[in-house]
Amino acid sequence: MKHADFNIKNPNRARSLIFNYCVNNPAAFHRQDGAGYVFWCEQVLALDSFNPQVAARLARALDRWKKLSEPYRTAAKSCIERVAAKKDLSNDTREVIAHALAE
Repeated sequence: MKHADFNIKNPNRARSLIFNYCVNNPAAFHRQDGAGYVFWCEQVLALDSFNPQVAARLARALDRWKKLSEPYRTAAKSCIERVAAKKDLSNDTREVIAHALAE
């Protein structure tokens, strides 16, 4: 993300880097210390402020968090709740997050 050619405001760059990490790199994303989920949370919140549709798609990376074993489930839920707590969360992202928490 620190590379000179990366710009989070470019949806294609954001998807190619962040989505691949969160969706296609399970060993790094589902770390026992929860750092992958914290990264996901930070990116969803950042993207939501200027591109709610991309943020909502990224939010789906943890929509099956209840199927995770411990300690992953607790760490994922904590991060999902952190996103849900944002007062000015977009409707698109809020819908995905609310659905994930309700299931």
